[in-house]
Amino acid sequence: MYIQNKDELGSHGFSRGRAAVVDIIEHALEAVDPYRATRELVHLDRDTLTIGDLTFNLSQRRNLYLLGMGKATFPIARALEEILGDRITEGLIILKEGQKHHLERVRIREASHPLPDRRGFEAAREVKAIAEKAQEGDMVLCAITGGSSALAPLPVAGITLEQKRDVHRLLLHCGATIREINAVRKHLSDIKGGRLALSVFPAELINLTVSDVTDDPLDYITGPTVPDTSTFADAIQVLEKYDLLDEVPAPALDYLQKATPQMENPKDFGSMPSHTFILVKSGAVCEAASNRARELGFTPMILSLTLEGESSEAGAAFARLSAEIQDSGRPLSPPCAVIAGGETTVTIHGPCGEGGPNQEFALTAALQLVNERAVIAGIDTDGTDGPTDIAGGIVDAFTAERANAKQLDIPASLSRHDSSAVLRELGDAIITGHTGTNVNDLKVLLVA
Repeated sequence: MYIQNKDELGSHGFSRGRAAVVDIIEHALEAVDPYRATRELVHLDRDTLTIGDLTFNLSQRRNLYLLGMGKATFPIARALEEILGDRITEGLIILKEGQKHHLERVRIREASHPLPDRRGFEAAREVKAIAEKAQEGDMVLCAITGGSSALAPLPVAGITLEQKRDVHRLLLHCGATIREINAVRKHLSDIKGGRLALSVFPAELINLTVSDVTDDPLDYITGPTVPDTSTFADAIQVLEKYDLLDEVPAPALDYLQKATPQMENPKDFGSMPSHTFILVKSGAVCEAASNRARELGFTPMILSLTLEGESSEAGAAFARLSAEIQDSGRPLSPPCAVIAGGETTVTIHGPCGEGGPNQEFALTAALQLVNERAVIAGIDTDGTDGPTDIAGGIVDAFTAERANAKQLDIPASLSRHDSSAVLRELGDAIITGHTGTNVNDLKVLLVA
């Protein structure tokens, strides 16, 4: 079970609709479990390791290393350790702080997310050091998943961790998409943008990943170990687009602006042995939610797998859509469920409270929901929406009324980007803890 407060979430408002939405989210999370996906893809029969449609003779491999970083990395590493056991020569993975996991053959380091810290810096150095041990005849298994940019910050020479942290913060607050953010971060990193793979070669490299980016672009979902399609020019364009040129620390900007073609991240690996497997694609969570909605008697529609833009605008749009469904049966007639994936963002100017994109999405929707037979919810599938321990929020047409009764000012909270406190007080904060997966966001509109 992922959702820890199911009873609370369904105890008020449109209870039947809330229970259905919680059920849909629960089943969707179960369907995108990286551990199960790894066990289904990877098999060992004596010395023969099978991964998908490829086979490898481990008797011909001298050393086998396991490296990883990211919010969905532990379940993959756990499955691989169970399969490979003492064949693993050495391993290290970097996880988001607070997970408290243990493995027998693989060391675990914890670090901060979404802003990097010294622990992540030191752990990233360890990962690179292990990668550099690999020689021809060795195999390196890499489990790199969403969140690795913050969890493994290893800046290029001449840029400090604090300066790279400032760049991260500016990008997270400006409203940039994840692709834009990564275009900048990869060009300030000593291991991202395919550079970790260069440390691994000529050993054989096997990537096992979970996608948290729409359309599943490999250079964004497992950036350290695949060729990079973005350029220094792209990074500069992002900073220009969001008016950050004057705010980025001078050494970082100077590095980006003066970079030569020879400094560019690798665009291909040539004949170097490398294989990548996507265990769970970003759209899988929406497919699973759609299937569960149908099983519960709701006609499903996946509105988009690539929803982007401001969370508040998306929340308002979902509220308006619920009214249109009820009034005119467009684009579906009730009972129905509209489902979306992707990743909306929040642009922050000045001081802010505690919240996250999915919480802001839900709370904004609550202000405009008038359909008493509708429920709207949004979650970050990793279980932590923004820098909080809340996965997301769930609301209905009674939420605003209940907030007024408790003297909670939703518009004021939204203006401060302080959605967590309101959702907690209303019993509308979805709590999962770390889910072990990370496949972007899931948003559900249900109309009964």
